[in-house]
Amino acid sequence: MRPRSLAEIAGQGHILSEHKLLRRAIESDRFTSLIFYGPPGTGKTSLASVIARTTGSRFESLNGVESNVAEIRAKIEQARTYRDLRNQTTLLFIDEIHRFNKAQQDVLLPHIERGTVRFVGATTHNPYFYVNSPLVSRSQIFQLEPVSSKDLLPVLQRALTDSERGLGKLDVQAEEDALLHLAEMSDGDVRKALTALELAVLTTPKKEDGKDEIHLTLAVAEESIQKKAIVYDNDGDAHYDTASAFIKSIRGSDPDAALYWLAKMLIAGEDPRFIARRLVISASEDIGLADSNALRVAMDAQQAFEFVGMPEGRIPLAHATVYLATAPKSNSAYAALGMAMKDVENGRTLSVPEHLRTRTRKKIASASGTEDEKLSYLYSHDYEGGYVPQAYLPEGRHYYSPTENGLEKRIKERLDHWRSQFEGP
Repeated sequence: MRPRSLAEIAGQGHILSEHKLLRRAIESDRFTSLIFYGPPGTGKTSLASVIARTTGSRFESLNGVESNVAEIRAKIEQARTYRDLRNQTTLLFIDEIHRFNKAQQDVLLPHIERGTVRFVGATTHNPYFYVNSPLVSRSQIFQLEPVSSKDLLPVLQRALTDSERGLGKLDVQAEEDALLHLAEMSDGDVRKALTALELAVLTTPKKEDGKDEIHLTLAVAEESIQKKAIVYDNDGDAHYDTASAFIKSIRGSDPDAALYWLAKMLIAGEDPRFIARRLVISASEDIGLADSNALRVAMDAQQAFEFVGMPEGRIPLAHATVYLATAPKSNSAYAALGMAMKDVENGRTLSVPEHLRTRTRKKIASASGTEDEKLSYLYSHDYEGGYVPQAYLPEGRHYYSPTENGLEKRIKERLDHWRSQFEGP
């Protein structure tokens, strides 16, 4: 059921709709090198094949796992021959391009420059991190997204009616909810959906009334694709994107979204310790002094997980997730540190005031210290409320600006009072 035209490609409207750059480039035959990246089963190989068919190019393919430099050069030599003798362009498709080492990728560069081949690469990894920069700079990069259930349904229906490439020669009566189940459980992977459909149809016995009809029910579909395929990688975009959505949901005070992304990470096999670390960071970065108890809850969740392990360890992680998502938010301490660090890195380093230096304090604590030295540093606990106005920074800079969120409102009131005493009316 591999697509033979752009119209048959499922999904990818963001790059293949009318007037989109990639579609215009294909239809006008105005492109040189392309790299497609996205999850498995989203149509990277199919799109390359369709491009070759649409532009009338020879289609040659290699695989980054199996191929070597000699095979690359052999394909390029064939492409040169067809170009010189038949005036025919060759589209060289390399699947899993990120598997090629630097030397293998560099072999392609001069031939792409000369136009010996049109290069199309495919990878499940972000090419900006896994493909050599010279090759990336010579290519247009397009990201393919998981195919939605809405776009998968027509593919499954077409497979049931296509007599040449699909299951059209069989009399299959498929219930709509059965096809919808296959589409949803495939998680955007067209290959997985078609494989499950084929398995369901070919293993379902015909009716006992003598007819050749095969009845595809929801129960049969559920047996054919028993576990949903979660598109996730432990070191790629899916890992970082999901973790980002998790933290941003906590920051945005949405416990429902935070729990969903937590569930996705756990089901996909994410290291729970990574999740616990993100919770601890978020407790200080996003909640901070608005609710200092958040850091304790996050640390307790981390310790509880280490104590009980999985699967029960997911419970304290959920506890901390909901607490952090529903807590008042403040990043004032984190932001203040950032401003102070920027001043240290970019500005003149300030000297420690004389009355705050260690040797001065030692003299104060000594009976031999002079009266002037004793008065130079004011010991806060000697004053009412444990506070006395005194300069601790030579230029009197302010970095910390407390919010009025949660418990930080009380800190703001106290700090405003202290600062007003020091700065005067």
